[in-house]
Amino acid sequence: MPNPHSIPSGPQDITAQWLTDVLGVPVDAVRVEPIGTGQTGATYRVTPTAPPESRLPPTLVAKLPAQDPAIRERCALGYRSECAFYDEVAASVAVPLPAIHHCAITESATDFVLLLEDLAPAAQGDQLAGCTPEQAAPAVTALAGLHGPRWCDPAWLTFTGTAMPKPDANLAAGLAAITRTALDITLDRLGDRLADRATLERVADLTERWLLYAPDRFSVLHGDFRVDNLLFHPGDARITVVDWQTVSVGLPARDLAYFLGTSLLPPVRAERERDLVARYHRALAGHGVTGYTAETCWQDYRIGMLQIPVLTALGFAFAAATDRGDDMVATMLDRGCRAISELGTLDLIASECD
Repeated sequence: MPNPHSIPSGPQDITAQWLTDVLGVPVDAVRVEPIGTGQTGATYRVTPTAPPESRLPPTLVAKLPAQDPAIRERCALGYRSECAFYDEVAASVAVPLPAIHHCAITESATDFVLLLEDLAPAAQGDQLAGCTPEQAAPAVTALAGLHGPRWCDPAWLTFTGTAMPKPDANLAAGLAAITRTALDITLDRLGDRLADRATLERVADLTERWLLYAPDRFSVLHGDFRVDNLLFHPGDARITVVDWQTVSVGLPARDLAYFLGTSLLPPVRAERERDLVARYHRALAGHGVTGYTAETCWQDYRIGMLQIPVLTALGFAFAAATDRGDDMVATMLDRGCRAISELGTLDLIASECD
């Protein structure tokens, strides 16, 4: 029988005794069922049987690392990032999150467990289908709730729970070199499925300057804020943000650009982005952000669009290929390249980031 104080090595270790120990209430029995199709980890619905006085929710969600040891090693930084976010950041920001009941991680970060609120029947967004402007509106407000409360907080400069710290010159140069390799791999693997190869080929030349743009504006970033990482609640406009394995520190509007550029269909994005960026800017002011004009926010949004090809290529080039993954990446890159072209992002970076 597993030590009840240990981190479960798999779903078989999420036992009634283990739940009793970590939740501090008696649990008589438990049922554990897999949900989701995560490539970097495993998610399970946990149904405990407990006395009524325990006041446990009927179900919980448990997140564990991938069962493949090689994937665990590769994703350890992301596991550490997610646990650090829930442990050290979540209470200080105003982004809608699932409630957390338990979080534990080993020193190596290859083993962890998160025990979270089960938000069913809320449904995950569909990256291929995209979202509507009505769904995007609460999402950009949520982003302001992530960025605004600790806007330019100096503590972010020494925060160790990130997958990517705020870039300095050395980090920017190294990441630009990796991005060039990732873009070459992506262009080779996806070939003619990419409609705008010229834009992607130019991105690597600008990545280093882009990463060092506006160093005096920063906050904690989700890093992969897109519709696939949002839960939509039926019957109302609420959303919940999940999957915090790419937490980073940098220009806040990178999250905003990445979301609108990848999650709205291009004609819809072009028609509604001004309004949605303005909504985000107003929400930042509601969290006490001052001295940040609407014009600067719009420029940051345009420049932030480079987050799409950089992050998407980095994620794609070094991950196992799947049919849906290839479709999703090709779609995100095509949407992103169109936004970059229409917003004049590359020329703006070339002129503003010297």
